[in-house]
Amino acid sequence: MSYRKYLLCLLRLIIQAEFKVMLKYQFRKIIRWSVLRFMEELEKIEYKPIPVRTLLVEMKNLSELMIDLAYSSALFHSRELAEDVLELEKKVDNLALLLKMNIMIAARDAKDAEDLLGVSLVSSSADKISDAAADIAYIVLHGIGIHPAVREAFERVEERLGRFVVKPNSILADKKLRELRLASRIGVDIIAIRRGKDWIIDPKGNEKILKDDVLIARGAASGIKELEELAQGTLRRLED
Repeated sequence: MSYRKYLLCLLRLIIQAEFKVMLKYQFRKIIRWSVLRFMEELEKIEYKPIPVRTLLVEMKNLSELMIDLAYSSALFHSRELAEDVLELEKKVDNLALLLKMNIMIAARDAKDAEDLLGVSLVSSSADKISDAAADIAYIVLHGIGIHPAVREAFERVEERLGRFVVKPNSILADKKLRELRLASRIGVDIIAIRRGKDWIIDPKGNEKILKDDVLIARGAASGIKELEELAQGTLRRLED
């Protein structure tokens, strides 16, 4: 288990322990809010003939991104990152349903069912990871602090995560990632782009950044700070 995943599990356990000592009305408030949100956002999922491998890879990528967003939202108490986690959880849930539909159609006999059992287990694992990340996001959104020991452990992680909106006057706007060479220049990788309601996970070099895009980046603290200034338009040039 990676250090980041270990910290996420530790944080979740501490939060679960803290839930036991919360006042009953606070707990009920969270449950009521969560149920109402789920009912409002529930949408009908229609069958689509998508390869099982494609669905599994997308679920894996999304759940890994959710882990990063969840621990960063807890560390920096960022409601924006927490909201992103919940949006991604909804997407993972939809993918899980699509995967189950495709598995049911593909299983023609007992042998097929046995062969597809492993796929179902992998899907379930990715779904559980996304649920764990969402648990952290709910805590952040309800203003429940994390234990100082957990915060100290998070701060020892060298890599940081940043979330920045690209302003119209930013030099990043209308540039391809390949042109910007952010990894070699400032030591930062763009791991996801949110464009409206769509998510581009692990964008490639030919992906163009547009104004109002939300960039999710990973890198050293100094590089994350520089990217923030570039996205806001306060820094007008990239040093080679």
